[in-house]
This record gives sequence, C-alpha cells and structure tokens, in this order.
Amino acid sequence: MQKSTIQFLLINCFLLLILVSCGSVAENFTPKKLEKTTFEVPYFSDPKIDYVYKTNITVYGNDISGIFIAKKINDSIHRVVFTTEFGNKLLDFEISDKSFKVNSIVSELDRKILINTLKEDFRLLLQKEHRITAAFEKDGFDIYKSKDQNRDNYLFVSQTSNKLEKIIRASKTKEKITLLFNSENNIFADKIQIIHQNIKLQIVLQYLKSE
Repeated sequence: MQKSTIQFLLINCFLLLILVSCGSVAENFTPKKLEKTTFEVPYFSDPKIDYVYKTNITVYGNDISGIFIAKKINDSIHRVVFTTEFGNKLLDFEISDKSFKVNSIVSELDRKILINTLKEDFRLLLQKEHRITAAFEKDGFDIYKSKDQNRDNYLFVSQTSNKLEKIIRASKTKEKITLLFNSENNIFADKIQIIHQNIKLQIVLQYLKSE
C-alpha cells in the first residue's frame, strides 16, 4: 500500500504543469428555449444505498486501483471513503456543495494539490441539483448550462433515452473536467469516468454488484 500511495503522490506533484487551451464549450451548440430552471442528477441520491465501486486511477500513465464508497448521509452531504482492494482505508471525507471535511487520511496522501483535485471532482460528481441558466442541443443531446462560481457546467441528456450521459466543467476558455455516465435505468450509474483535460488524470469507477 505504501509504495503505491507514495508513487501516486510523486506523480501528483506535476498535476498543474500541463495546460490545454481550447475555445468556448458552447460555441458550437444550438441555443434552444429554456424550459426548466433546475436539473436534478439522479445518481448517488438514495440515502438507503451504499454506492460501492471498484476504482482505477490513471495518473501520467501509472495505474492505481482500489475501492470507492459513497453514502448520502443527509439532504446535502455525502460521505466518501477510498480504500485499497484489501480494505485498508486511505481517505475518508464528507462533502457537500459548500462544505468539505476530511475525517481521516494517510499521511502520504495528505497533500493540498491532491485533496483539492479530489474535492472538485467529487463535488461535481455528487452534486444533486444544478441551477440552469441556458439550454442548447447538439448531436441528439439536450444540453443544460449551470453556473458554479467562475466555472460553467454543461449537462448532456440524451433526447432518446432521457439519461444524463455526460457533464463537462469548463472555464471561459477551456474544458477542465469531463464526467461520463453509463446507466441502464437513469437511476444508478453502472460506470463512471472522470477525465481531466488539463492534467493527465483519469478516474474510472465500476459498480461492484453484491453477490
């Protein structure tokens, strides 16, 4: 465990070195009439469920695997735990739209750049409600734009299945993070990919079905 976590930290020292420029995300979308002011994400919303996923993190070509567990503990807060595949706890935190509390963390992972990266990723992943400011469409998707501080979120909902399949977070000039969802029923996400465009970091969550 110690070797893997130290390797993870060494790689994360380079998280801010590579930047990718691109145009405005919405410039190629077709505007449409805004018919809703909020959008509720169905995933991770049931407090009766422990959401358990096998996790694979790829950082600058290096792979690290483990277990991700998320639990909704009240209307606004989720508790998230990362463990090794053998059950050793690496990181335990509580997160909401406005709060973030680390309950425990191994010393090798206790680095500001890593914590801030995971905080942004999982705050976006677990956010239940988005306030919609504009609507678009493209390639069979209804696209809803929401504002989050100085960044924009774009939610892609399939026009045929009505499933949320993608979220893009962007600044004014470039994409930052893409979340991809595979879901059979638009209630539970079977597979999730978190892809960073400005750093070489990708997180894949694969649902672990109980026996």
